[in-house]
Amino acid sequence: MYIDSHCHLNHKSNDEGSSPSELITNAKANNVVGLQTICCRISEEYDQLTAIAEAHDNVWCSVGTHPHDASNEAEKKYTLDDIVRLSKHSKVIGIGESGLDYFYDHADRKDQAESFRKHIQACQETGLPLIVHSRDADDDCMMIINEEIKNSPKPLNGVLHCFSSGEAMAMQGVDIGFYISFSGMVTFKNMQWLRDIALKIPQDKVLIETDAPFLAPVPYRGKPNQSAYVEYTALELAKLHNKPREEMGELTMKNFFTLFDKAKDTWVQM
Repeated sequence: MYIDSHCHLNHKSNDEGSSPSELITNAKANNVVGLQTICCRISEEYDQLTAIAEAHDNVWCSVGTHPHDASNEAEKKYTLDDIVRLSKHSKVIGIGESGLDYFYDHADRKDQAESFRKHIQACQETGLPLIVHSRDADDDCMMIINEEIKNSPKPLNGVLHCFSSGEAMAMQGVDIGFYISFSGMVTFKNMQWLRDIALKIPQDKVLIETDAPFLAPVPYRGKPNQSAYVEYTALELAKLHNKPREEMGELTMKNFFTLFDKAKDTWVQM
């Protein structure tokens, strides 16, 4: 059994326009017993994602603004208090995804940093985990996280999602107690360096995700991704660690509930 810790059920790029309900049904038919659908634009997605989560057992969501949208005026209106308030929904189990993206630079870097700090502070206020997006911004991302940890007596936990950064960032993340989440990229032929990093991560800090509809694993690479395919990432990690796939599923599910422990409040045994 698997849990997809990060997907986007409402994204327009989903396979052949499949509805969230269809994607959830297909996931559950493929041993996925739970999933988290991630918020990128609070102003447009929060109501939609909470409604999806409310309508389905073992489907949860997050609240947050993606770094791509950090300069969006509708998103900038959401204060720290707003994010804290919205996070109280019973199916909201994480805050993000938020972080820095210097690869595309769709948003002003100052706006990205301000938004990121706001999300970190919301995590410290609520105790919910931070879902971190970082692309070509490893040093600044970890600098901001460490500064906010130093500035607050309240603890911070979180996950470096869809990890594709360098080993240094992975180890820094683990050192502060963060989890590392691997996507279908770990199955790509040219990603041996990522598999090498995956082997170095403590097994109690490993999560799996699809980031669907993006980054479909082999053998679906190049096609729209979906939560039903998260098993392929688990299988690759199981092979790396010389574990049965059932054990890797159990391990990553346990890790999910340890980090996103609010999900246990609404968990329905399948």
